[in-house]
Amino acid sequence: MNTRPLACILLALAVSVVSASCRKAAPAPAAAKAEGNEAEGHAAHADEGLAKEAESKEPSDLDRPVEELVSLTCEHKKKTFECDECRYETGFVRAPASLTEGGLITTVKTERKKVAVPVTLTGEVRFDERRVSHVSSQVEGIIRATHATLGDRVRKGQPLVEIESVAVGQAQAAYLEAQSLLALARRNSERLSELRKENISSEKESLQARQELETAEIRASNALGTLTRLGASAEDARALTSATAGGRIVLRSPMDGLVLTLHAVPGETAKSDQSLATVGDNSTVWVWADLYERDILSVARGQAAGRLEASVSVKAYPNEEFAGAVDLVTQAMEESSRTVKVRVEVRNRAGHLLSGMFANVKLYLPGTDEALAIPRNAVLEDEGRSFVFVHHKGDYYVRRPVTIGRTWAGWAEVRNGLQPGQAVVAEGAFLMKSDVLRSKMGAGCAD
Repeated sequence: MNTRPLACILLALAVSVVSASCRKAAPAPAAAKAEGNEAEGHAAHADEGLAKEAESKEPSDLDRPVEELVSLTCEHKKKTFECDECRYETGFVRAPASLTEGGLITTVKTERKKVAVPVTLTGEVRFDERRVSHVSSQVEGIIRATHATLGDRVRKGQPLVEIESVAVGQAQAAYLEAQSLLALARRNSERLSELRKENISSEKESLQARQELETAEIRASNALGTLTRLGASAEDARALTSATAGGRIVLRSPMDGLVLTLHAVPGETAKSDQSLATVGDNSTVWVWADLYERDILSVARGQAAGRLEASVSVKAYPNEEFAGAVDLVTQAMEESSRTVKVRVEVRNRAGHLLSGMFANVKLYLPGTDEALAIPRNAVLEDEGRSFVFVHHKGDYYVRRPVTIGRTWAGWAEVRNGLQPGQAVVAEGAFLMKSDVLRSKMGAGCAD
């Protein structure tokens, strides 16, 4: 059978199918182009929407003049800055006189000040030795109890350690006996004094009774002195009775402060003059810094000109500076480091500065340049912008943008945004910021 014609027919059909497929696939580039144009249209529409949204968004109060902010009216048909619900939208805060009179909010007028020149040193935080007391046992005995733990904040007179001692027991017995004899001598003297008034007793008996009373008073005073020398407080001694006298003595805190060390374990023996605890007030600390020889003269001149301000920073609080002042420059140079020690007294109300911390110290020497300045705590930040609260009128304050330059000893240079003599909020500025920025949390009268 001849299959050649059939093969030709099949080949022709195959070519026809391939050609049809090619014709159907040809429009694909045009479709892709249409899809691309459609995507570009969507993107352009989105960009246009963002642009319109940006245009419709109101500028920040920091970007608008005060005159414009004051002229705004809210939906409550009041001046916006006077409306308690809408005021924050204009950056205004109302501070009643009670806050300013109570010192919670203070204002400072901008003024031109000399810009100090900093000298940078390194140092170490230490306790103020004038504010540290050691609690020691004056007698050998057994530690029976501790009434505080390391780190506790204690008050003056608060019990710390309780010790039982044979010597204390003997002193307590002698004191109680002396008190008993004193009471007897006092009653006898009073009785004979009354009898003498009625001429019933003789002058000799009255004199003898008074002598016995004086002797008893001396003996009681000596017994009290013995107890206090052993570590008892005068109040504890006077409250002593035969029922409470067990040879125990309570060592109390000599001051308000923190328990810095505690070396007392119940059951252990306490030696005479052994320090059992240390109590310190860390509201003020010392920072000892090393001053190089090249800076000695300039620091001496700075001290001669008046109080030499300083600031301290530590790694634990990288964004915080602690204000202080130089109160001592030692008069001996350390041969190994060729430095003299400078002592900076620093306020430490929050207790952030701990003894032993490494510190960076800046001493601010008097400079010659002048700049418009405000306290550093008056400067606040919001989304990378610096601003201050300026007194507007009466109880009203408004936040205004500022450009800050150099900073020194608690002051900041104002390069733009304020004029000399304007009153800005220093203490309490952060409270005002919290009130104004409520809008960022969705508050508002028109929500």
